[in-house]
Amino acid sequence: MKVPFTWLKDYVDIDINVKDLADKLTLSGSKVEEVITTGDEIQNVVTGKLMKIEPHPDADKLVICQLDVGKEEPVQIVTGANNMKEEDIVPVALHGAILTNGLKIKKGKLRGIVSNGMMCSEEELGIAEEGTVQGLMILPENTPIGKDIKEVLGLDRAVIDFEITSNRPDCMSIVGIARETAATLGIEYKIPNIDYKTSNKENIKDLIKVEVKDPLCKRYMARVIKNVEIKPSPSWMQERLLEAGVRPINNIVDITNFVMLELGQPMHAFDMREIKSNSIVIDRAKAEEKFITLDEVERVLDESILTIRDGEKAVALAGIMGGLNSEIKEDTKSVIFECANFDGTNIRVNSKKLGIRTESSSRFEKDIDPDLVQMALDRACNLVEELKIGEIIEGTIDKYESKIEPKRLEVDYNWINKFLGISLSKESMKEYLDRLELKTSFNGDMLVIDVPTFRIDINIKEDIAEEIARIYGYNNIPTTFSETVNLKGGKNEKQHLDDKVISTLLSSGLNQSISYSFVSPKVFDSINIPMESSLRDVISIKNPLGEDYSIMRTTTIPSMMESLSRNYVRNNEEARLFEIGKVYIKTDKELPEERNILVVGMYGNADYLNLKGVIENLIETLDVDKTHYERQKENPTFHPGKTADLFIHKECAGILGEVHPDICERYDIDTECYIAEVNLDLLYKNSNVIKSYKPLPKFPAVTRDIALLVEDTILVQEIEAVIKKTGGSLVESVKLFDVYKGKQIPEGKKSVAYAIVYRAEGKTLTDSEVNKVHDKILRSLEYKLGCQLR
Repeated sequence: MKVPFTWLKDYVDIDINVKDLADKLTLSGSKVEEVITTGDEIQNVVTGKLMKIEPHPDADKLVICQLDVGKEEPVQIVTGANNMKEEDIVPVALHGAILTNGLKIKKGKLRGIVSNGMMCSEEELGIAEEGTVQGLMILPENTPIGKDIKEVLGLDRAVIDFEITSNRPDCMSIVGIARETAATLGIEYKIPNIDYKTSNKENIKDLIKVEVKDPLCKRYMARVIKNVEIKPSPSWMQERLLEAGVRPINNIVDITNFVMLELGQPMHAFDMREIKSNSIVIDRAKAEEKFITLDEVERVLDESILTIRDGEKAVALAGIMGGLNSEIKEDTKSVIFECANFDGTNIRVNSKKLGIRTESSSRFEKDIDPDLVQMALDRACNLVEELKIGEIIEGTIDKYESKIEPKRLEVDYNWINKFLGISLSKESMKEYLDRLELKTSFNGDMLVIDVPTFRIDINIKEDIAEEIARIYGYNNIPTTFSETVNLKGGKNEKQHLDDKVISTLLSSGLNQSISYSFVSPKVFDSINIPMESSLRDVISIKNPLGEDYSIMRTTTIPSMMESLSRNYVRNNEEARLFEIGKVYIKTDKELPEERNILVVGMYGNADYLNLKGVIENLIETLDVDKTHYERQKENPTFHPGKTADLFIHKECAGILGEVHPDICERYDIDTECYIAEVNLDLLYKNSNVIKSYKPLPKFPAVTRDIALLVEDTILVQEIEAVIKKTGGSLVESVKLFDVYKGKQIPEGKKSVAYAIVYRAEGKTLTDSEVNKVHDKILRSLEYKLGCQLR
């Protein structure tokens, strides 16, 4: 909202410059977007009186002027202008002056005569268009000498542009900002004059009737002005409107706009001739009703739109815009002033629906105070009387069924001090609150605050604390720390683990990707998720960007497939990606369970072992114990027989494998894709990143190799598990070094070879001790898995 500085000063005696005021208001909670000043670029231009004019000795068209600019010595300027005479007062740009467009003035010589500046025209001062003036600007004879031209011509005006939040409709006016300014500076402000006199020749109740048929209209007031003289508004009013960004139209319309800007209450004026049957009805529009608004656009209405009607037709869209059929015309003689209050939500919805956003609707949609209606109507009548443009008929129509009452809050001032971390007396708190018209009294240690109806944002004790804090000054509140805050700063444990994961994956040749956590419901079909799967029980977004982003994801696999597909269709021969993100699992609580997930995806020059190697690197980095893999054949997203579940102890921590060919085709990928989805929360829970010292072994190890003939269906993981369990503490490591299938191996079998390292911590093992354990392992392998020693 744009607030002209000069208009603001009509209500508050401000003794600081506009930029200092903007800074103070920002600190007190009124956010200033911008200070717009005019004439800033004009520097060192003053008023001067022509004391003497002489012809130039060497140039017929030049003259030498001596000017009094308020200094001890006169200033000499050579000029070619000829519209001035001695004793005239003109703008003088002295040496070092800057004019519009950045033009700099320096002293110099013209045909051998020193010229210490330049006399200016309106064009050179930026107050007239190019080519529209001839000669110098001649100022009135009573203009003071040596004054800054910006001050003399009013070029130093400023407009403060505020960002008004939706919970502060009371600040959507000059008076509202004046109230905030007075509270910030600790001074008084004054409200506009609202006194006026009426004519008792007639009474409004004999002239018009008002009926409110819909509760969306909270209050409706009307007054009648007769013998109206329609003409342009006085210059002071037009200047105020233009500075605030509103175009002057005529005196009656300008009064309604002036009051809206001044007090924050929109108004409207009807030509009384156009109100048929002298009746105003506030009711919904008819379905498919056509209506031409003041901007001369025909709009099709529906039954959700509140209108002002004359008993026969709509004459205005309530709270949005008036109608062309009842506008004020040059020959209008009788006017109905309308001042009302409407439901903010309805105004906002219908304003958007109709594609109209006006100064009026922008205020109504924030739910302004119904008690402001009467003050605004009184102020409009006061201006009618001040401008002497009409006769105010006695009486007022006021329809106000559900009156809003002020709220009362009680807050312990000790709590406020503790909450804010300050030490203020309750008397100081009362002073700050009273400045904001929050009338305060005491009940022991309790502050009893009567909240006026225009402060719709104050409802709880924290709101009171905020008001005290911002007037006291946020910059005056000492810096304190919560007891739960780690004053040392730095990253928490999860963030350190995230860094380890990212570093490990980057060093494994992967690139990090990021995707949205909200996805389309169609992704489940894309990766063959069964209809009965719990993954389809999703959290829906209330206001989605569209159907493609309407639910929170329960799996990250579709997001990774999208990333791989995007790389593939752009002809990237290979891609190795990972993402650390979240999935959202619905629970019986209000909020879903958020799980931290790692998803790894790759294609091109990659296979299952590459993928598994990445996960094994990660498990080794995090030092996760007791992990194993189990073949997974039932997951429809993955290729049967080329997929495994990752287990930590007995808990499933993820899945990895080759993506089903049908799914790859669905994502326009003509090669094998491999994806792993791992529960990071489980990995972190079982990680042991704190390394402990382990001394080097004192006694030598014994290595034995074995080659086994086993069924092709036996997994090497199963063989290793038997070796480790049977060998116990003596088996230090088991390393697979060969898997062979060939002519010497029967069909349906394979040969696997291991190197087993035996070591005891407290002694050197003898051959007999090693042989005993080794034989035991061979017998267990034969008994449990049918393995034969080759």
